[in-house]
Amino acid sequence: MKAQWVGVVCGLVVVALMPVVVTAQPMTDGLTPWGDPDLQGVWDYRTITPLQRPEGQLDQGFLTEEEAATLEQDILDRNARLLTRGPELTSASNQVDRREDGTPGFYNNFWLDRGTAPVETRRTSLIVDPSNGRLPQLLPDAQVRADSVEAQRIADVRRGAQPAQSWTDLDAGDRCIQHAKAGPPISVGGYNNNVQVFQIPGYVALLNEQNHDVRVIPLDGRPHVGEQILQWMGDSRGHWEGETLVVETVQFNGKHDQVGRPLLSTGENLTLVERFTLSDSDTLLYEFTVSDPTIWVSPWTVELPMKRNAALIYEFACHEGNYGMYNIMAGSRMEELAVQRTR
Repeated sequence: MKAQWVGVVCGLVVVALMPVVVTAQPMTDGLTPWGDPDLQGVWDYRTITPLQRPEGQLDQGFLTEEEAATLEQDILDRNARLLTRGPELTSASNQVDRREDGTPGFYNNFWLDRGTAPVETRRTSLIVDPSNGRLPQLLPDAQVRADSVEAQRIADVRRGAQPAQSWTDLDAGDRCIQHAKAGPPISVGGYNNNVQVFQIPGYVALLNEQNHDVRVIPLDGRPHVGEQILQWMGDSRGHWEGETLVVETVQFNGKHDQVGRPLLSTGENLTLVERFTLSDSDTLLYEFTVSDPTIWVSPWTVELPMKRNAALIYEFACHEGNYGMYNIMAGSRMEELAVQRTR
């Protein structure tokens, strides 16, 4: 399941993090036989840096070296503590692998691998634009959709606070169709934070460890598919701008929640532009910009440095036979039956 075994090692010396912002620098070597920049390999993007800047740090774009080291040590101490604590019953949360107090959900901590350190830039958020590190404001119509009774009901279902009425209440990840972490855009999660890049003349392929999804990206200048053809992962086309691979993806079907909020958009107006640049031989700078004129007042951009991983990616199997879906729906019916019996 993972590209590398997760263990907890106590007493690690916290290495001082680089204070310099990672910027994409042209490479003078490292080309493929046909002359394109060679981005191939497994890239590890786990980090404890959040997507959005915490509200208590809105005026702080970067952590100090001491703050970053303290955060890393806190995670190492937490991992050591959770490794030896007694068993506990799980409880509902806003996601399956983390409870409200930050402790694991249905998995124990051994299986989780969010990383232990902030990104090496020490940014307080992965979002770099807007400058406050937060998602842009929702447009009025999108805010109405986000606040609707139906959106709240689906959010409650997905965090286990109320039963699912049908399989349509559950997201693509629950249904083993496609996982939000695989994107696009690629995002950090509880485990499987690796992507492997393959290249042949005219194509780049991205294999994400989560759900084992592969995105094949043509580089030959062909147009996007017709507007009537909408896809789970959208339709991607790439080209080189100097040493940077630029990938534009459109034609999302809206059934997969790339933006983390249910019922905000059909996906048809979502545009994603990703940029992949080797900043050094062991760092792949991943940048992406998301825009949807039906959701946000402006686009937003993320920067996420990925580190080269010498380990292999193994196949990820989601619910062998998808028994999980049957059990989720059966559990929902039992919850409803229990309520009826109390009346």
